[in-house]
Amino acid sequence: MKRQIFAPEHDAFRETVRAFLAREVLPHYEQWEKDGIVSRDAWLAAGKQGLLGLAVPEEYGGGGTDDFRYSAVLAEEFTRAGTPGLALGLHNDIIGPYLTGLATEEQKRRWLPGFCDGSLITAIAMTEPGAGSDLQGIQTRAEDRGDHWLLNGSKTFISNGILADLVIVVARTTPEGGAHGLSLLVVERGTDGFERGRNLDKIGQKAQDTAELFFRDVRVPKENLLGELNGAFGHLMTNLAQERLSIAVAAIAAAEHLLEITVRYVKEREAFGRPLATKQHIRFETAEMATECAVTRAFLDRCIEEHTDGGLDAVHASMAKWWATELQKRVADRCLQLHGGYGYMTEYPVARAFTDGRIQTIYGGTTEIMKEIIGRSLLA
Repeated sequence: MKRQIFAPEHDAFRETVRAFLAREVLPHYEQWEKDGIVSRDAWLAAGKQGLLGLAVPEEYGGGGTDDFRYSAVLAEEFTRAGTPGLALGLHNDIIGPYLTGLATEEQKRRWLPGFCDGSLITAIAMTEPGAGSDLQGIQTRAEDRGDHWLLNGSKTFISNGILADLVIVVARTTPEGGAHGLSLLVVERGTDGFERGRNLDKIGQKAQDTAELFFRDVRVPKENLLGELNGAFGHLMTNLAQERLSIAVAAIAAAEHLLEITVRYVKEREAFGRPLATKQHIRFETAEMATECAVTRAFLDRCIEEHTDGGLDAVHASMAKWWATELQKRVADRCLQLHGGYGYMTEYPVARAFTDGRIQTIYGGTTEIMKEIIGRSLLA
């Protein structure tokens, strides 16, 4: 069925994104995967093309639109191209709202122009070696030293961790406050005591730098507090719906694309003298995946509309996230199986999609956490 959520301006933007991928990303992506990191030039090119800071007001160099459909187009096209390493979605959709919604005027003028032109790459540091989804377990602490905070602790699995020039750190500012004793502190590249560990070796998304971060007596200026003191929990909860929707949008796009390339493959590949597509089992497999994708797409497009209108709640975002990412995982596994031995070869897109997409059910809140949120809303 024809999708109804996009207007001509979104279609034009989609063509811009495709041209950008063909020109600035795809020719270099294999090398980036070998290097374990993308080129900073790609971020500058994205800024020049107007792909960064879509929702940032124009006065700071941004696109000036809060229409999430543009972000959805970006996520879909990067997913279809198989290029998750250039993490524009993380920058725009996950970190951007913290800066536009919480920063003071002085902070906005200091950070947002670079955020939009690609000269300032961002990351957010929540996860620790001993604390993932449970914010109460965060041990990184910041002590009030009058004119600055003294930050100590470590973070892990931080996307953009190597490249980041600006890191939003979730730290404990009130020891006895539990989840409500946390604040957001912005640590900038070059700050004494801020060190990056190794670029972590993942099974997928090889071009996306993911790192350990260490903070040893880091002096964070008081003016780098983002949002309210001890208000991090509320700030994080406010922005999680968009983060989870962004992940879900990429997930359904991945599932649809995997189905497309698998349909082409089984039409061409022969077994026992006939194309695989003539086998009833293959037809049933593709029929099931196509139906699941169609049903999920209808729900996701409805969520995109709801979020664009400002009405998507945490429960439906959680539904979208767990369902779409689990579907992506199932479709990737089934499509790889239908490719046979070729599906296990990394030069085939299905193999890369299988490993690149496996993290989707984990980051942004695991499937189990999503179900817990939904269950509590129904049974509390």
